[in-house]
Parts: sequence; structure tokens; C-alpha cells
Amino acid sequence: MRALAGRLENQAGEVELCSGNVEAVHWLRVRAADVVVSDPSTTVDEDLALAKEVRCLRPAARMIVLAPHATHAELVEAIRAHVFACFTPPFDYDDLAAMVASALEVDGWKDGIQVVSGLPHWLTLRVSCHLLTAERLVRFITELQPATPSTDRDLLMSAFRELLLNAMEYGAGFDAEKVVEVTAARTARAIVYHFKDPGAGFDRGDLAHAAASVSPEAVMAAAAQRAERGLRPGGFCMLIARQVADEIVYNESGNEVILIKHIDR
Repeated sequence: MRALAGRLENQAGEVELCSGNVEAVHWLRVRAADVVVSDPSTTVDEDLALAKEVRCLRPAARMIVLAPHATHAELVEAIRAHVFACFTPPFDYDDLAAMVASALEVDGWKDGIQVVSGLPHWLTLRVSCHLLTAERLVRFITELQPATPSTDRDLLMSAFRELLLNAMEYGAGFDAEKVVEVTAARTARAIVYHFKDPGAGFDRGDLAHAAASVSPEAVMAAAAQRAERGLRPGGFCMLIARQVADEIVYNESGNEVILIKHIDR
């Protein structure tokens, strides 16, 4: 925790270290906190009990859970308990500090992730179309992702993130009052991600804002088109997704997409 505290002291204002959950609760009874980060040695169950106390004492505080390990059921329960984010080892303290900074910056925070189905083989979530909610969801899905080589997992999460942002941007214009439905399913042979956005779809003949290849010319042309249209930097969604996925399937209108990644049995 001191490694994280050291990174936060210069960017997050006052940082208070407590010796355990009991001391943290006592501290919160007399003082307010914007973000509470749990001890990495405590279990998810212990941290969810702390999260419940935090919600009672300081409803506006955001809870970030660090735990030695987490099961699928525990992670789903953390989402249902409105935990802001969850991390398990190996901890990247720069990523942790960035998540704390995001939690501090959000104004009038309201949790935007709702569990529709929490089964290990079929997780469906309704997600508000806010950039911060997207980053939180990527963090939860990273933890929920079954064990795969780290490079493969990083690429798969990059593809997941790009498709999610695509749905939020083009399907909802990043309107936080609108939602994208996301399903992460697993079969004996595949990992499947399904995204359904609230938009009318898109014209597949109008993709000048999406890079057609990794060539410098294609990247620059796509960047120029995106700037003209007022879109976020990017345009590499399908390039990344096609590099990672074994299959990508759109519905007729283009407001639903399925990514399929085959796995070894």
C-alpha cells in the first residue's frame, strides 16, 4: 500500500493509511473520504463488508478493492455492490494510481454497471455510455477473463475495449443516460463477447474515419477524418479486433456485434 500511497501523494491530495478495516471504519466515522482502497491482503468478502460500511458512512465515496485472489462469483458480487474497481495480483501500481485518479475526478458519481445475468458461463451487464464506466468495465472483465497467456489476454482486452467504446460512441454518442448491453460468454471452445448499442446502426460504406490498415497513410487519413467529425482519437477498433478475434459478426443494421475467440479445450 505504501507503493501506491507514494504515487498518489503528488496527485491525489491527502492520503491516509489505516492498519486495517476496523481502523478505516473508525476513521470514516469522523472524516470524509473520496476514495477508499482496501488492503491487498484482505479477501473480497472482507472488502465487500467494508464497502457496505463505507456506503453507510460515506455514500459518495468510491471503493476500490485489492485482493489476493477473486472468484467469478466474488467479482460479480463486487459489481452488484457498486465497487468502483477490483484488482488482483500482480498489481500494477501505475494502473492502480490511474484508477484512483479517475475515481477522484468523476463528479457526482453514480454507478453505471448493472448485472442482468451473473453466471460464470453467461455474464450480461447493462452499462451506461460514459467513458469512465467503460474503463471500469474493462478492469472488471480483465479480472473475470479466464487464465490465458498474458499477451493474448492483453490483446483480447484491447479488442473488447475498442468494441465497447465503438458502441458507446456511435450508438449512444457517449450519452451517460443511454446504455449498452454487454455479454461475456464462455463455451468449451470459445470466449464470446456480444455488444448491443441503442443506436440505429451504421453505414458500412462510410468508414473513412476507421483506419483500413496500419500503414502511416491509412492511419493519418483516418485521424484527419475523425478530427473533422469531432470523434475521439482512435479508429483502430476493427483492426485490433480482427487481429485478435477468430470471428466477428454484425447484425443487419450494425448495432450489434459478436466477437468470438477460440480457445484450447
